[in-house]
Amino acid sequence: EAYFLGDRSLGPWVAAFSAEASDMSGWLLMGLPGLAYWTGLAEAGWTAIGLFIGTYFNWLIVSKRLRRYSERLDAITIPSFFSRRFHEKNNLIQLFSSLFIILFFTVYAGQCLASCGKLFVNLFDLGYHEMMIISAVFVLVYTFLGGFLAESASDFMQAIVMVVALVGILALAVANAGGLDAVIANAQSIDGFLSLSQVSTPSTTEANVFGAANSYSILTIASSMAWGLGYFGMPQVLLRFMGIRSEGELTRSRRVACIWLMISMSAAVFIGIVGRSVPGLEYMSNAQAENIFIDTAVTFLPPALAGFACAGILAASISSSDSYLLISTSALAENIYHGILKKDASDKQVMLISRVAMTVITLIAMVIAWDANSTIFGITSFAWAGFGATFGPLMLFSLFWKRVNQAGALAGMLVGGSMVFVWKYVFAPMGGVFAIYELLPAFICGSIALVVVSLITPAPSAEIQADFDACAQ
Repeated sequence: EAYFLGDRSLGPWVAAFSAEASDMSGWLLMGLPGLAYWTGLAEAGWTAIGLFIGTYFNWLIVSKRLRRYSERLDAITIPSFFSRRFHEKNNLIQLFSSLFIILFFTVYAGQCLASCGKLFVNLFDLGYHEMMIISAVFVLVYTFLGGFLAESASDFMQAIVMVVALVGILALAVANAGGLDAVIANAQSIDGFLSLSQVSTPSTTEANVFGAANSYSILTIASSMAWGLGYFGMPQVLLRFMGIRSEGELTRSRRVACIWLMISMSAAVFIGIVGRSVPGLEYMSNAQAENIFIDTAVTFLPPALAGFACAGILAASISSSDSYLLISTSALAENIYHGILKKDASDKQVMLISRVAMTVITLIAMVIAWDANSTIFGITSFAWAGFGATFGPLMLFSLFWKRVNQAGALAGMLVGGSMVFVWKYVFAPMGGVFAIYELLPAFICGSIALVVVSLITPAPSAEIQADFDACAQ
């Protein structure tokens, strides 16, 4: 319990900062500014708005109930919470939820390693693959040693580095673009670039030239804002709710987390917007545009300050990857090995299995990160959708609907998780109305499956309903 949940001893500031830092990763400093640079305000802006709304309501309605419920059930991981919530005998929910966590967090960890590799390539012109491997080894070693409290404490410090770096680079970019008036004038000269209802279409031949802007429809706006739904299924955030030392401190944590997120995401989006007006920052693809934060720091700051700013990217990447590795290995070692395969395993055996699993998962993440031309935003969006659709509906209904049963929970999780793949690789390529973010349809399908199957199968036992009533006070 100490290694995987820190004995439920997190303070409110550490809980808030570590939740947001582990959640945002290198995507915040590289992926989001790159998206804003390449397409303008609409897609990046609506995504950020959706994420903020999702963060606020996750802390507001989920955190206290989950803290109370998980303590009553003595659950120290997300799969064990779901399993004990429904008094499982066959451990099917625990098994499948653990497998989904391992799958999507391995993809997520790959995104973090890709961020580290791109950082060192840009700073020192070192080999992408070599630096990605070194970064993986570094994260693996310190996660081996520390566990939940160590990575939460490091995430707290890294969150401070991230927000300071973002605000500083934004101010620097505005100054080198000729001031705010020059930035606004340049952005307004690009059709649709500053609009929330249109999206700019970059030329594939000349980075500074855009074609006519396309309409950003209501459906597309809903698709972008659907990123906020992902928060209800994010294990690294939900574990902070479970690990805080007192339910009463969650209100302060919510305020701290929301303020941090508002400042950080606003700065990240506007770094991309301002970057269009900074001489010397021209990019020929979305993947190249994700280097705008690094290039701004290196080009316009003295070396010492540029190093601090770029440390923000390293902080974001390792603060997330350690969380992903720890949660993935807890799913395999605690939930599958200890919970299903060998229930009499000692703590020492569980820890050994967790570290072997951590090594294997890191190796797979390195394979995912091997393509240096993949976009950080693209990798993140798929893993985010996977967690949101797999666990989001299940978490909300588990906490707030007494009638949900094991069969409904299992159906909702499997349908939601599977639909992420089906929508992305079957429906989305058709284009038109199907070209929306896979999280939205997958979340809806998972919710429908959960409700329908729960209603056509027997109600939960009296013991399960008693647990629910006790935690609903």
